[in-house]
Amino acid sequence: MAAPNNLEQIACTPIPVDEGEFNPYCSIPYGCTVNDIRRGMVDFIDFLGFINQQLHSRNLTRLESMLMPANFSSLVGEFMRTSITKYCKTLVKNRYHNGHPDLIPKGVYPGDSVLHGVEGIEIKGSRNNSGWQGHNAESVWLMVFVFDSNTQRDKVTGISPKPFRFAKVLGAQLTYDDWSESGRSATSRRTPTASVLKSGHAKMSENWIYRYERENSLR
Repeated sequence: MAAPNNLEQIACTPIPVDEGEFNPYCSIPYGCTVNDIRRGMVDFIDFLGFINQQLHSRNLTRLESMLMPANFSSLVGEFMRTSITKYCKTLVKNRYHNGHPDLIPKGVYPGDSVLHGVEGIEIKGSRNNSGWQGHNAESVWLMVFVFDSNTQRDKVTGISPKPFRFAKVLGAQLTYDDWSESGRSATSRRTPTASVLKSGHAKMSENWIYRYERENSLR
């Protein structure tokens, strides 16, 4: 087995996107293509590899091990929102601060800005294979980039360094019935959330866009 320092250095280079693992038969709306998504994923792999190699050269922690798990997931989602619109000329980022959905069809809303629109694609990054959460149950075309990586907690729990990889990309049109809302008590400060139910997960899995399910040999 490689020494810990060598494993850390190896983990600085993310696993490349596998060109052969995309689904040419999936359905993606608003003129977005599998190739647009693939190119955005490749951009993220290049970005993370460059950042982590620079951090390692200065004896600093890799980005995924430095940020809080939720913050890194948000980074993945935000990068993909930006990168997809770089290649897909029919979608733009919603210019409304915290507007929904994340990506909207170009020219449909005034100024490409809407607080809550019915047309567009919501993007999420997640380490979880299911149970993805949002703030509200809603009818939306949801695309989730599921990934595997280290977290802040791994060093203290004895999990070895491993390179980031995209595990799968799933997407489908969900309805209100595909969500389960979680309320809160009058004294709770927890933000109310909604989780994707098995019905929603089944729709998204059936319309999978990318699947890379081989085991990470470094784990």
